[in-house]
Amino acid sequence: MFDELNKYRENSHFFFNPKDNLAKVCNAPTNKNGVILVYALKKGKVELIYIGSTGKFEKDGSVAVNTEGLGGIKDNIINEIHFGKPRETSWPAKMIDEEIEALDVYWYVTHGDKYNDPPKMPEKKIMQVHLDVYGRYPRWNEV
Repeated sequence: MFDELNKYRENSHFFFNPKDNLAKVCNAPTNKNGVILVYALKKGKVELIYIGSTGKFEKDGSVAVNTEGLGGIKDNIINEIHFGKPRETSWPAKMIDEEIEALDVYWYVTHGDKYNDPPKMPEKKIMQVHLDVYGRYPRWNEV
């Protein structure tokens, strides 16, 4: 569905359940920016609930990676404010509230040897595809 992401060869995913420590299970890089997709696993069903990105590019085309804390995609996944608190605490609470068994978090690095895409670019394209297909944005996106 999101062919836009197929070109990014540096990617992976991890599972997270409400009892896990997000910082320990997150395998995203600390020195790179990109896009994240979060899928909820609930009662045998899978639903894309969040699309996001982290980082930006400078005017000279260089990658601006947050160097405070963990940095990069990993820092965004763990410490970004979501539902009023850092994700390491807000996600487990929201999962319990919504009876979500686990999250499957995919991340994609959008810059490297072959591509140098600002993360907001593929994020916006994916959001538009989701809107076109489902008539709405993913429910955890605060748009």
